[in-house]
Amino acid sequence: MSQVTRISVLGAGTMGRGIAQLAAQNGISVGLFDVAPKVLAEAEQAIRAQLTRMVEKGKLSAAEGEAAGGRVEPGTDLESACSDAQIVIEAAPEQMALKIDLMTRAKGCVSPEALLASNTSSLSLTELGNSIAAPERTVGLHFFNPPPVMPLLEIVRGLGTSEDTIQRALAFARQIQKEPIVVNDFPGFASSRLGVALGAEAIRMLESGVALAQDIDRAMELGYRHPMGPLKLTDLVGLDVRLAILEHLHREVGDQFRPPTLLRQMVRAGRIGKKVGLGFYRWTPEGPVAVD
Repeated sequence: MSQVTRISVLGAGTMGRGIAQLAAQNGISVGLFDVAPKVLAEAEQAIRAQLTRMVEKGKLSAAEGEAAGGRVEPGTDLESACSDAQIVIEAAPEQMALKIDLMTRAKGCVSPEALLASNTSSLSLTELGNSIAAPERTVGLHFFNPPPVMPLLEIVRGLGTSEDTIQRALAFARQIQKEPIVVNDFPGFASSRLGVALGAEAIRMLESGVALAQDIDRAMELGYRHPMGPLKLTDLVGLDVRLAILEHLHREVGDQFRPPTLLRQMVRAGRIGKKVGLGFYRWTPEGPVAVD
C-alpha cells in the first residue's frame, strides 16, 4: 500500500493544528484550512513552538524541525488546502451540519480515491458518509489530545465504510506512528463513551462535595495509574467539547450520560478549560494550579 504524501486538515483549532504537526513530523505535507486568518496564524505559531521544543529536547534534529514546519501550508482557501490531498481530515467543532458542509465541499476538491475522514469524538460516521454521498470512503480518524504525543488512533467504521478504506486508514495510522484500534459506529465509539462517563462522574463528585478537584484527580492518577485525572483531562479537552459529547450521548444512549449541572454552569460562565486559562484548574505557564 503506497505511502501518504499529502493530507488536508479542515480546522486549525487545538486538534487540527496537532494533527497537522503530527503529519508534518512524519514527512507528510499538510494543507491546513480554516476560515479565520487569526486562528491560522495562531496555529502556525503554535506548531513552530512545539517543533522547537522537540528540537530542544533532542526528539528532532534542527533540520528535521525546520523541515516539518515547512510542510504545513495554512490558508483560508479550501480548494488550495485540499489540492492533491490523499486524505482529508475534518477537525471542526462537533456540529453535524458544519461537518457535512465542510466535507461536501472538500469532496468536490479531491480525487474520487481520496479518503474522507472525520476527527469527531462522538458523531455518526454513517450519517456523515451518507449525507456527503460517499459512505464507502468516509471513516473516523479520532485522534487524542495532544495528537503528536498520544499513541492511540481510533478508526471508526461507518455502516457503509469499505474494507479498503479501513485498511488504508490503518496503514496511515502506522505511517504516522500511531497505535490504531478499529471500532464500529456506535454513539461515543469506545474511547469517548468510557472517557466522558468517568469525567462526568468526577464532576458530579466535585459538585456534591466528595473531595477537592485535585484530590479526585490524584485518586485516579495514583490509585489507577491514569496519566492525568478526569477533571484535569476535561480541562485539557475543553468543557464545552465534553458538554457537547455528553448531550449527544444523552440523546442517543440514555440518562446515564445526562450532563452534570456544574458542567453546564461552568460552560455558561466561559470557564471551559486550558484554552481560556481557567476550568477546574487555573492554567499557568508552569502548569495547572488548583482553584480555591
